[in-house]
Amino acid sequence: MTDDAVPQEITNALEILGLTLPVTSDALNRAKRLQLYSWNPARYANLTNSPAQYMTAYKKAEEMTELVEASYALLSAVLVPDDETS
Repeated sequence: MTDDAVPQEITNALEILGLTLPVTSDALNRAKRLQLYSWNPARYANLTNSPAQYMTAYKKAEEMTELVEASYALLSAVLVPDDETS
């Protein structure tokens, strides 16, 4: 697949996970784990004493966690061959 033939949703998912084509299942799994660790909402618990700042950071982390999960699901369904896992 060339970069010109890649739909925008896949391009966005690759950017969210920090990946480039071609994608292997190992690279995809590693990128998901890294992003989920980076955006884990619990990591924001001790960043500030301000409840408003904490909730803003927490909500952003929750949104990014959902984006990472959705990106992973899309890329694993579209780009990683099924026979690679067997």
